[in-house]
Amino acid sequence: MAPVPEPLTFALPKGRILERATPLLAAAGLELGPALEAAGRKLLFELPSGDRILLVKPVDVPTYVDHGIADLGIAGLDTLLEQGRDLYEPVDLGIGRCRMAVAEPADRPARLRRGMTLRVATKYPACALRHYRAKGIQPDIIHLFGSVELGAITSLADQIVDLVESGETLRQNRLVEVETVFEVSSRLIVNAASLRLKEPAVSRTISALRVALQRQRQARKAAAAS
Repeated sequence: MAPVPEPLTFALPKGRILERATPLLAAAGLELGPALEAAGRKLLFELPSGDRILLVKPVDVPTYVDHGIADLGIAGLDTLLEQGRDLYEPVDLGIGRCRMAVAEPADRPARLRRGMTLRVATKYPACALRHYRAKGIQPDIIHLFGSVELGAITSLADQIVDLVESGETLRQNRLVEVETVFEVSSRLIVNAASLRLKEPAVSRTISALRVALQRQRQARKAAAAS
């Protein structure tokens, strides 16, 4: 008889990404629905399979995985690149798609040039700093936690770096997107020690998610062709 894979602990982001990930996880054999409903306001609970779920803020998922509190997690590429943690990212889940973009007031273009002084408002200071330094610009980074668009509207900043999905918020505030820094989606992330010590269970999860994603793509193709 084959050994039963060891239970795993998953750090999952509360909110919209979890809602989108739940059907995909279910297709991969990790059924969260009933357990989530029964958990109420609990932040840590166990599934019938023995696997454990931690519900955390999206920005905290890499921390729990990096420190080995969770074996696996789901995090956006924006968070991973901002934090710069050494985590294995075996599967792009294709959910939460958006882009990290540069925007500025439509009537006040920054006209970038090497060596210029530029004020940049953002929730992602590390990502923004790397982006501008690659252009030969040393920006004055203004780290905001709320609506970054307001930084440009009020002239606190010349440009902003933020996540953009449809671009509607930019348009309503008379801002224009001038550059895409990188495309963003949510990834499965794995703790390095768990990958070695719990290899059968971790590999099973990775494989199941890849199969579920492949079936999802095939279903979309079939629907588009019909």
